[in-house]
Amino acid sequence: MLALAAVGAGAINALAGGGSILTFPALIAAGVPPVAANVTNTVALFPGYIGGIIGQARDLKGQAPRVWLLAPVALIGGLLGGYLILVGSEKIFQALVPWLLLGGCLLLGIQDRIRGALQRRSGALGIGWAIVPVFLAAIYGGYFGAGLSVIFLAVLGLTLDDTLTRLNGLKQALSLSANLSAVLMFAGSGLVVWSASAAMAAGALIGGALGGRLASVVSPFVLRAIVMTIGVGVAMLFFVRY
Repeated sequence: MLALAAVGAGAINALAGGGSILTFPALIAAGVPPVAANVTNTVALFPGYIGGIIGQARDLKGQAPRVWLLAPVALIGGLLGGYLILVGSEKIFQALVPWLLLGGCLLLGIQDRIRGALQRRSGALGIGWAIVPVFLAAIYGGYFGAGLSVIFLAVLGLTLDDTLTRLNGLKQALSLSANLSAVLMFAGSGLVVWSASAAMAAGALIGGALGGRLASVVSPFVLRAIVMTIGVGVAMLFFVRY
């Protein structure tokens, strides 16, 4: 079940983004406690970020100064977010989960509007203005992460004057950095369900490949609608259960 959910998440990430809203509930349904489910989900889906970097390597050309400045910021932010999830109360996390899920669903819902606004915008503020928002977004990414890519893209689009394709490539590098630090911390936490993580990682890689092939025939709008419906449903269950 978890491998199949990860196949779906990998395809959704390749086509529209937001796959973790599918895999996190699958882990909960499998009986994994919320914090362990969140940690396992982050570790399992990490290979997808490596694939994203490889896929957009061409769009990162000429952006080395941006990467060298912002990637360490994202790395430290992800480390802090990962630390907060490990030392924080599970009851607090359970209380926050439905709101985090709803926030991720909202970001997915307005993703196209954000993209359209960024494409129309000119005269960005400059890379220095991106440091604090990138840091805060990375903390969120290390703590939970649903919708992180949309947050990063919005921050970069508002502060840097560049094409959306190149900003998306930079977003991939920042997402990788934020999740790398969290994964390294989680690996030694004792909370990762490694059997589930391995099955999901394989499923996510397969799903990513399938998503790339289906990109021309499947509507991202329909996929986002499905993911958002699942996310809202799980959030409602958390409100009732916890």
